[in-house]
This record gives sequence, structure tokens and C-alpha cells, in this order.
Amino acid sequence: MGNRADDEGTDVTIYRKALSGTVHADTPANAPEQLLALLDSLGFERRTLTTPGPVYVWHEAPAHLDEAAKKQLATHAVPWLHKAGYVVYIVDGLWDTAAATALHNHGTPAPPPTAVATAHAAHQSAGARRR
Repeated sequence: MGNRADDEGTDVTIYRKALSGTVHADTPANAPEQLLALLDSLGFERRTLTTPGPVYVWHEAPAHLDEAAKKQLATHAVPWLHKAGYVVYIVDGLWDTAAATALHNHGTPAPPPTAVATAHAAHQSAGARRR
């Protein structure tokens, strides 16, 4: 089972799973709980798969969201992940330019502040990449 965040060398990789329409937010194997909790607080749903070996953890956009809402969720998560010091890769197909512009022009809505503060204190690297 591949992990895109490990493959990309990022803290979070946001992409659409092939042939499913599901929006994933992958984190590296053994990602800190602070990062996982931040993704929870930003609206992604945590999923786990326990195997005889490792336990796989990933996040998905809620299935009930329509396409536009999934893109907004992914786009709105990026600045908060950056603020917490995480390196994020989001595919162009999920980047909502209009939502990003609105965030820039009107300020970013506040997520639960303790999640960002806790994550920021635990992880100090920063950066973003889009393709």
C-alpha cells in the first residue's frame, strides 16, 4: 500500500484517488498525532486500516461533499497546514483559485486555535508545493 506523502517527501499530500473521486490527504508513515488532529479539525475524516504489520492512517474529504466543496476543503486546509509549519503538496486539480483568492483578500477563517498552536510548536519546517 503506497503512501503519497512518503513518496513526495511532504508532510501532507492532497490528491484525488484514481477512479474514485475521493479526495485524500496523506501523511507520512508514523506522522505525529498533532498533524493528524489538525487534519481532523480542518474537516478531513481520519481513516485507519490495521494489518498484521503496520497500521495505515489517512484522511479523506467527507463523502457527502460535492466536488466544489471538496476543492474548497482542500484549498482552505493549505494555509493552516503551512501556518503550523508543515510542507504541503496539493495537485492543481484540487486547488480552487477562487477560494484561495477569497482567503487572501478576506483573511483565513480560524480553525480550532489549539490545533494550529500545538502543531506549530511540534513541527517547525515550512513550505508548499503545487503541481
